[in-house]
Amino acid sequence: MTSEVIHELPDNERICPHDGNPLTEIGAVTSEQLDIIPAKIRVIRHIRKQYACSCGHCIKTAALPPQPIPKSLASPGLLAHITVSKYQDALPLYRQEAILSRIGVDLPRATLANWMIQAGSLIQPVINLLRDRLLAYDILQMDETPVQVLKEPGKTAQSKSYLWLQRGGPPEQPVVLYDYDPGRGAEVPKRLLAGFTGYLQTDGYDGYNAVVAVNGLAHVGCMAHARRKFDEAVKAQGKKQPASKAHRGLALIRNLYRVEKQARMLTPEDRHAHRQRHARPILDELRSWLDEALPQVPPTSATGKALNYLHNEWDKLSRYLDDGRLEIDNNGAENAIRPFVLGRKNWLFSASVKGVQASANLYSLIETAKANGLEPYAYLRHLFTELPKAETVEAIEALLPGNLSKNQIRTG
Repeated sequence: MTSEVIHELPDNERICPHDGNPLTEIGAVTSEQLDIIPAKIRVIRHIRKQYACSCGHCIKTAALPPQPIPKSLASPGLLAHITVSKYQDALPLYRQEAILSRIGVDLPRATLANWMIQAGSLIQPVINLLRDRLLAYDILQMDETPVQVLKEPGKTAQSKSYLWLQRGGPPEQPVVLYDYDPGRGAEVPKRLLAGFTGYLQTDGYDGYNAVVAVNGLAHVGCMAHARRKFDEAVKAQGKKQPASKAHRGLALIRNLYRVEKQARMLTPEDRHAHRQRHARPILDELRSWLDEALPQVPPTSATGKALNYLHNEWDKLSRYLDDGRLEIDNNGAENAIRPFVLGRKNWLFSASVKGVQASANLYSLIETAKANGLEPYAYLRHLFTELPKAETVEAIEALLPGNLSKNQIRTG
C-alpha cells in the first residue's frame, strides 16, 4: 500500500529572485519512507435478519455462516493472528495478552489458550489427510525433540515428553508433521509409520531400528552427524595436530558435501549419475581409510567416537547413493523442527496434553504451509474461514497446502 504526500512551495516562494517572474512547475523529486500502523481491532457485527408470516406460526432467521469456534469472539482472522504469533513468531500467550491490552482488547491468556486447543481440534481432519499424503510417498525423514508437559497422567511436571517430526511427501506437495508422545521408545515410530514403505532417513538413534525391521524399510543415515563428530574431535585437539586422523576424516566428508553442492540443482536421475561418478570414489577412499584408522585410535577418545560412529552407521550413511531423490543428511528434518525449539525457549512448556497436541497440529499446518510457499497467516485465515463449511472429504482435501495457490488465499 502506497500513500503520497505532496509538498509544494508556498506562493510567496514561487517567484524568481533574479527577474521577479513566477516559477513554473517542471517536475518533482521523489523519495520514500516506510511507515507502520500498529495493529487495529475491528468488530464484526453479524446482523441476522428475521422474517415472519402474518399467520404468526412461521418465523425464520438468516443463518450465521459456520464459525471456527462457535459462540466466541474469535473470527478467522483473529484466530489466525494469535496462532501465527505463537507458533511462527514465538510470542507466548501472556505476551499476546499484554499486546492486545495495549490496543484496548481484553482477552485473558486462558481464553487464548482455550482457542488454541479448539483450533488444534478443528484442523484434525486436515492433519489426517496430510498424514495420508506423507505416508503414501516413499521417502520420509524423522527427528524428535523433548517437550515438557506440566499436567500429564502418570508423569511428574519435570519429566520429559517428546515431539516427533516427520518430513516428506511428494516434492511438489511437501508435508511437515509434528506428533506428541509421552515417550521416546521404539513403539512411537512404529505407530507413526504404520503402513509406510520406502526410505526412512534419521540420525543414529537406535529407536528407529524396530520400525525399519518391521516395515522392511531402507534406513538412510545422516552424514551431518558424522561430520559433526569429526569436527568436535578436531576442536578437541586444537591446532596442535593439523595432520591428525580427525582432520583427515573431516576433509573427506567435506569433499562429499562439495559433490552435493555441485549436484543440488540436478534432476534426481542426473544427481544419481553425478554421485556415482564423483561421490562413490570418495566414499571408497573413506572406507579404506576408516578400516586402517579404526584399530589405531582409542574408542573412548573424541576421534575414536567419530570413527566408531562412521563405522557403525556406514551402510546407512552410504545409502543415499542408491537414489538421486535422497539427501546426504537429515538436515531437512532438523531444520523443520527448529521453529518448535525456538518457540519452546519462549513458552518453555505446555500445560496439558490437549495443549501440546493442539500445538503439534498447529505447528504442522504452519510449517507445511511454508514448505508449499504459502504465507502462514493468509493460509490459516483462509482455512479457518472455509474449513467449518466443509462437509466432505473432497472439500477438506481442497484446503490442504499444496492444493492451494497464493492467489486463492490472498487476504488483500
